[in-house]
Amino acid sequence: MHSAVLLIEFGSILLGLGLLGRAAGRFQLSPIPLYLLAGLAFGEGGLLPLGASEEFVAIGAEIGVILLLLMLGLEYTAGDLVTNLKAHYPSGLVDCALNAVPGAVAALLLGWGPVAAVVLGGVTWISSSGVIAKVLGDLGRVGNRETPVILSVLVLEDLAMAVYLPIVTALVAGAGLLAGSVTLAVALGAAGLVLFVAVRYGRVISRFVSNDDPEKLLLVVLGLTILVAGVAQQLQVSAAVGAFLVGIALSGEVAEGAHTLLSPLRDLFAAVFFVFFGLHTDPASIPPVLLPALALALLTAATKIATGYWAARRAGISVRGRWRAGGALVARGEFSIVIAGLAVGAGIEPSLGPLATAYVLILVVLGPLTARYTEPLARRLGGRRTARKRSSQTAEPAEAGAAEAGAAEAGASVSES
Repeated sequence: MHSAVLLIEFGSILLGLGLLGRAAGRFQLSPIPLYLLAGLAFGEGGLLPLGASEEFVAIGAEIGVILLLLMLGLEYTAGDLVTNLKAHYPSGLVDCALNAVPGAVAALLLGWGPVAAVVLGGVTWISSSGVIAKVLGDLGRVGNRETPVILSVLVLEDLAMAVYLPIVTALVAGAGLLAGSVTLAVALGAAGLVLFVAVRYGRVISRFVSNDDPEKLLLVVLGLTILVAGVAQQLQVSAAVGAFLVGIALSGEVAEGAHTLLSPLRDLFAAVFFVFFGLHTDPASIPPVLLPALALALLTAATKIATGYWAARRAGISVRGRWRAGGALVARGEFSIVIAGLAVGAGIEPSLGPLATAYVLILVVLGPLTARYTEPLARRLGGRRTARKRSSQTAEPAEAGAAEAGAAEAGASVSES
């Protein structure tokens, strides 16, 4: 009986997610907010709470996080990461300062403590690579001059996750300074070792994993990823970081083949992850944090636009391209929820999950709008400012001419008298 209920509940979840994804696609929107809302509807305090399938959904959510980070790693080669780090690290530092600090300060102002501040800083810092990539494709901007700048900022954020996630994992686990330092040292050592091995021996690793049979390739890559993720979690480094490093280590045809095979699985389990996060958020807890979430969303939308503008100006992009780069970076999504999920699972701060949910819901909807309209709006405002300057400049000579004419008339009247 229990297994029948489990199948019915989980089947209903997947069917509902499929219909929501189709609806989002019809309106050219990201499905993430709809998945979160579905989780809210079927979770604690929702319309129809689920019971039997929650444990199964939890396992699916863990696999979703692992696949998200694996696919992210497959997007880059170790050489790409090293090149981006050398060329664009100032943009990454500006990005961190402008977008992580507001979240950390907000958490401290709300009285949540330093651990929650580190977590909320990460939530407001990391942009959604998935949403941004889709928006750039929809707007036909993949070939634009500012697009490499946008991608370089995203790459640096993703690389920073390899350092940031182990820190958060250690903090939410309540590890002391020594244990946290050891965890960070292990994570940095592992990341450095993987980058070194991938640069030197990437072809050898890819040749070992490579297989012409898609079934065997899928099993080897998926098995290797979950194994490394489990070992990483056992070492308190974070399973997500382990998966990310496996993705970096693979390159060439193997990476392309694995990306093609794993994309449907990634989308499936990522959707389950967003539902799982929503399941653990009581809808009644969102209204009290809605105003702080809205204020933080508007503030960090502005700071992301400033980040993209600065990075594009540094790269010599035109003013219009700078505004487009800034507007494109606003969206937050999957990785903000991944970061918040670590704290929610550890019970760090009850209000953190609802605030993160509201924050992501706002920016995942606002992000595509800022990507589309930031540059035209800036151009229109700039045009008005230019018109005012021109009108003031033409008014000044006219006023000077009128004053001179008045002075001449006054002089003539004095001479006549």
